[in-house]
Amino acid sequence: MGFPDRIERTVDLAHPAAQVWAALTTADGLAAWFGNKGATIELRPGGPATLDFENNFHQNMRVERVEEPHVFGFTWQIYGLPADDARRTYVEFTLEPTPAGTRLTVVETGFAQLPDDDHKTAFGGNTDGWAAKLAELGDYLDRTA
Repeated sequence: MGFPDRIERTVDLAHPAAQVWAALTTADGLAAWFGNKGATIELRPGGPATLDFENNFHQNMRVERVEEPHVFGFTWQIYGLPADDARRTYVEFTLEPTPAGTRLTVVETGFAQLPDDDHKTAFGGNTDGWAAKLAELGDYLDRTA
């Protein structure tokens, strides 16, 4: 069993929670900063969502939690595993209003279910990925403000 199990990143964004929420929970928002080739989402617990990337990578997701405008969570395929592997990680975004905008925290868990080699690939890839994607989110919000 691989450890650690949790990736957590927090970023302060100079944008209101409603704008951040829309970037996280709409197909247009997700496609603009996350899935640079397209996205779909049914914003309800159990709803399907997808992200498409320029390198022909397709990510299937399942909406798990929607508490507008504060908490949004989904499960998705684990990076590095075959597409037909049923194991998933859980990603949760928490939005907290601040005087200057919104504090966004993203937590991803579920890596401990993996053997060491798969854990190293998935955990490392997603740790680096979240740092890059949150920077892209900030850039996207700045462009659309």
